[in-house]
Amino acid sequence: MHRTARTASVAVALAATFGISACGSSGGAGLSADEKQTLTVWAMGTEGEKLGDVAAAYKKQNPNVTVKVTPVGWDVAHQKLVSAAAAGTLPDVTQMGSTFMGEFAELGVLEPVDTEQFAKDDFFPAAWDGNVVDGKVYGVPWYVDTRVLYYRTDLAAKAGVTKAPATWAEMSALATAYQDKADTKWGISLQPYNLDAWQNWLPFFYSAGGELIKDGKPALDSEAAVTALAEYASYFEKGLAKKSVQPGYDVIKDFGNDSVPMFMSGPWQTTNIADNQPELKGKWAAAPIPAGASSTSFAGGSSLVIAKDSEHKAAAREFIKYLTDAKGQADWYERTTDLPANKAAWNEGKLAADPNLKTFRTQMETAKAIPALAQWAEIGSKIDDAIESVTQGKASPAEAAKKMQSATAGLVE
Repeated sequence: MHRTARTASVAVALAATFGISACGSSGGAGLSADEKQTLTVWAMGTEGEKLGDVAAAYKKQNPNVTVKVTPVGWDVAHQKLVSAAAAGTLPDVTQMGSTFMGEFAELGVLEPVDTEQFAKDDFFPAAWDGNVVDGKVYGVPWYVDTRVLYYRTDLAAKAGVTKAPATWAEMSALATAYQDKADTKWGISLQPYNLDAWQNWLPFFYSAGGELIKDGKPALDSEAAVTALAEYASYFEKGLAKKSVQPGYDVIKDFGNDSVPMFMSGPWQTTNIADNQPELKGKWAAAPIPAGASSTSFAGGSSLVIAKDSEHKAAAREFIKYLTDAKGQADWYERTTDLPANKAAWNEGKLAADPNLKTFRTQMETAKAIPALAQWAEIGSKIDDAIESVTQGKASPAEAAKKMQSATAGLVE
């Protein structure tokens, strides 16, 4: 999942300007999968850099199909997708970040997934559900991420704790024990404000039983929202988490120098710790999100979509099948360490044996999707504002939840 600052209204305005409608254009019957053709693909970030090698391997098995991969930086991905959608020049296949899905499905530029070829049960439920808009599936899950708890086991032992915290009470107690008994500067790192602070708070909200959308409307003033905001804010009120962080803050550095012994983040941090803090080997672990009413994180990652106007839909489906079946997913993990969305890919090798990676599989089984909403960027920013107001002591949890609800009410249709 990636998000850049933007407004969905820009996409809507472009759609109106260039005549994009919810109906879209089917692009005709197109070519069959085995005819000689070139398939265009956009992929973002590291995935864009790595996918070319997979495309070359694919061509060896499918000599009539040339897969042309264009890497796109995440910082420009949204604008390039909006512009291409408006001009009718989307590639045949596009990597789609989870927070982009609702917007581009609403523009009518994506081809619905053929559920005869791609089975929901092959994928983690939350990864599949994040691609559903108005009852139709628009993307096939490619890789997943979710948030779990990272904690220093050596410092926990020094503080007299020998197991991972399983509940909110245990997590708060461990954060306190780290400071009092292991002499850490902080007990935990949680994002107090800034863009995407909601990613740290959402596991609290989901674990409190919250739903972002209920009966077609935001549900951000619920009892669960108030409870989650109060729990989150308590770490700042007690001095267990710092109230101010700089953009681009590197929690792994402080994780390594003992000042921050616990934080919530995604699977990429396992590699960051191994590469940048090798001296921590055997001194840390990943654990499921401690439970409020449940242990529930959110699902992020990326999916693969086909352009509505593509003339190469059959070949596109075959290439996506190659990337998302169990064998392709296991290969992709070896190339990138992206966690497979296909559950069967977890049954062998390091994915099955590494206890920290197994934690992510456990968390994904109960993770919830972020609803595919056209204006998620704006909704997320309103949640960020509410988080800042409670962590900085400017509003009570109840006041912040009420404002969050009213601010998002007009952003969901």
